[in-house]
Amino acid sequence: MTDSVWIAVAILGFVTLQRLVELQLADRNSRRLLAEGAVEYGRGHYPFIVALHMLWLAALWWWAPGRAIHLALLLLFAALQLGRVWVIATLRSRWTTRIIVKPGATLVRSGPYRFLNHPNYAIVTLEIAVLPSVFGLWRIALIFSLLNAVILAIRIRAENRALASLRR
Repeated sequence: MTDSVWIAVAILGFVTLQRLVELQLADRNSRRLLAEGAVEYGRGHYPFIVALHMLWLAALWWWAPGRAIHLALLLLFAALQLGRVWVIATLRSRWTTRIIVKPGATLVRSGPYRFLNHPNYAIVTLEIAVLPSVFGLWRIALIFSLLNAVILAIRIRAENRALASLRR
């Protein structure tokens, strides 16, 4: 195997492992929140989000190995990973991949939430565009960015409605 194949496999292996670990954390947090009386919103669109992310990763695994790596974009993607960690660390046990709201909880306004209402979605949006671009796969970046925009429009509306229950 060439160096570019190994580098792509290492990058994609890291991202895949990261996502699997995050899904375990999200599942644990979701189960705990629901057991404590929290309510899930927007269940209908969740499988589409999962499918989008799985297909995005699969497309990268299929087309990225062996392609040239754009170092500046890889560094940008690494910076986005720091943003992911910041979001998860800020939300702690409230972080999940689902929309789960615990009645009586207060909105988080610290960390990246001081600057954006939905920092995780901003990071994910950039990740979906940047990682394929690391490998020069602009068509994958464009297609999945457009699909992500559609599902996020639905998701953010559902999440804003759910979070409005905390403001009452």
